[in-house]
Amino acid sequence: MANLDLATTIVTRGASPVPVVVEADLAVLGAGVAGISAAVEAARLGRRVALIDGAPTLGGQSVAATIGSFCGFYSNGPTPYPTVHGIAQEIIRDLDALGALKPMHGRRNTIVVPYDEVALGRWIERKVASLPTIAPITGALLQDVTRDGGRLRSARFATRYGMVEVRASGWIDASGDAALAWAAGFACREPNTPVWGTNMMVLEGVDCAALAAIDRAELKARLIAKSAPYGLRRHDGFLFATFGEDRALVNMTHIATPLDPLGAARMTLDGRDQADRLLRFLKDEYAAAFAHAQVRVYGQPGIRMTRWIKGRHHLTVEEVRTGTRHDDAIARCSWPIELHNRPDDVHWEEFGDDHMHWVPLGSLVPEGADNLLAAGRCIDGDPAALSSVRVMGPCIATGAAAAHALDLAGSGSVSQIDIKALQARLHDNLDRR
Repeated sequence: MANLDLATTIVTRGASPVPVVVEADLAVLGAGVAGISAAVEAARLGRRVALIDGAPTLGGQSVAATIGSFCGFYSNGPTPYPTVHGIAQEIIRDLDALGALKPMHGRRNTIVVPYDEVALGRWIERKVASLPTIAPITGALLQDVTRDGGRLRSARFATRYGMVEVRASGWIDASGDAALAWAAGFACREPNTPVWGTNMMVLEGVDCAALAAIDRAELKARLIAKSAPYGLRRHDGFLFATFGEDRALVNMTHIATPLDPLGAARMTLDGRDQADRLLRFLKDEYAAAFAHAQVRVYGQPGIRMTRWIKGRHHLTVEEVRTGTRHDDAIARCSWPIELHNRPDDVHWEEFGDDHMHWVPLGSLVPEGADNLLAAGRCIDGDPAALSSVRVMGPCIATGAAAAHALDLAGSGSVSQIDIKALQARLHDNLDRR
């Protein structure tokens, strides 16, 4: 019989547990694609990075919300070229080699790339693990921030294993909700008209041949005519065959995404209820494709826009429409205006073959901040402008730009860096064809 060690030690919590202190050159709050991009770029610059996220895993919404499509990676027209490089093209290369991509040409006048979220999640985890100067801190909820004028000094996080204090020279808010800027007391914006989120799902048991025969315009018309008895809000969206012989990815719901704790807790319940109602509609109305379908995976709520910084520059919808290239441009994009400002529909404005719009560094700088930048969907702009630059391609680009800007700033202010030197580093994301 095996010799088992059954001894135990009795422990009790002390009155004031001492937090674990993490010293870093750069602290990144949020481990979605913007934060991952920032962390990887900084690590490759030789910087020590604290990568912090409230979830127990890395990848943010790109993995947990089963978004399933890379958008904003390419230009428009018949021969699109990549508009964002860095980890964006590394992901495309590596997932393509695994057979984990299904590019769709011509969608929204560009290339949209459905991906296997499991493969993306493992890519992100392996990439972070391969860079020893990145210290991931997961399951960490922001408690408070120490700020000295325009400089953040430290922040405390609660985890189920104890408190963590992060001290860093530079900070990136890639939280999606401007959580770091908000906690530090910098001015933020919220939309007067709510922007709706989505609860996506992956179905299995789908007849994919019958699915391919569904006309999107007819589907929308039927939703408008018959959604009321099912309690459905949204009358548009998309669904397509995904990885696996009988699986489909469904993006056809709208859910409120409040910032208050109780409302946020109910968001998941509402989202999955909407998904279930939608599945009943699909089974009844499109039995050839969905008679035997069932939910394989419910994504976490997909949140588009809640709160974002008030920056040095407020990107406007007219700047997006006219393709204004700012003197401090740090990223480009040709993705349409995609504003989810109605429960039943989405406002789309697609752009022509040669269109390109730009993100200025000023939209990443919270007003009055010296060593804090935003990246991803919480940079500054009006809701329509942000709806065109919050997709994954430009999120990756702004993450990279934020890392390089703070590297150039050193112990100084991001408002005083050499913009030309920054743009030289970001050439591939600005001018490469």
